[in-house]
Amino acid sequence: MITSIFSKSKPINFIIVFFITLLAFTVTYFKLINEPITIDFVLKQVVLFSICYISILVLNFIVSKNKLTKNNNYEILLYSLFLLAIVQTTTNINMLFANFFVLLGLRRVLSIRSQKNVKKKLFDAAFWIAIASLFYFWAILFFIVIIVSLILYTDNKLNHWIIPFSGVLTVFLITVCVSIIRYDDFFSAFNTLPKVSYDFSSYNSTAFIIAITMLFSFGIWSTIFFIKTIKQKKKAFRPSFNVVLIAMLVAFIVVIFAPEKDGSEFLFMFAPLAIIITNYIEVIQEKWFKEVFLLLLILVPFVILVL
Repeated sequence: MITSIFSKSKPINFIIVFFITLLAFTVTYFKLINEPITIDFVLKQVVLFSICYISILVLNFIVSKNKLTKNNNYEILLYSLFLLAIVQTTTNINMLFANFFVLLGLRRVLSIRSQKNVKKKLFDAAFWIAIASLFYFWAILFFIVIIVSLILYTDNKLNHWIIPFSGVLTVFLITVCVSIIRYDDFFSAFNTLPKVSYDFSSYNSTAFIIAITMLFSFGIWSTIFFIKTIKQKKKAFRPSFNVVLIAMLVAFIVVIFAPEKDGSEFLFMFAPLAIIITNYIEVIQEKWFKEVFLLLLILVPFVILVL
């Protein structure tokens, strides 16, 4: 029943995901935000919600364009459920923008598969990830994904290796120019610094423990099968699945390095994790087990809401 709804790409699926995402924002207001409802506050929430939902649409585009899953919408359902499980991911405007630009960067990285306009795609990917790092410094680690893509996709021409660095340099120079114009110095526009924290005590709550346990238990189990099935994919598409896996590992490192562990740092994991778990759901043969597996993923976020 549940699996049949999202087993095909339908408009109704996007409506369901829209309301799950809206529920996450609503819960965030009542649980975490202590502000009066003003016009400014409403406009800010509309912007945050729009960026969040557009990110979901970008994820759907990435998946469908690169055939990372079959013709279904499990990945956007899972992404919205992850938002509901860790609602703190909807409160940090810098993190939401950083994640959005990282997704734009990943979109360009994965499109290198076609071997058309490779130089432009490498520049664009580095450019978007560099922009993401302006909002959240450790997003720059996704540059690793570009390096991996150079190994997987291209013929290792020297200029292909130089282009991504020129993309980052472009963003750096533009930011310096903006800083000079606006702040009359070189670096004030760089509002994020490379701080690191290994204090995980903030996760010591029932809601966080359940949410993190869900992400890692379902994620690790699905990743094992994901790695096994990569060899079964068509040769032309295997690099794309390896890129998703690397993006997942980088997102995990971002969580480890995050200077403020308030839960919003898990946002970077949602897209690659949704793709990986979707691939596992697709290979489950027993219909009853597939239903139970997806039902648990749906129920856990709603259980967390009452805690």
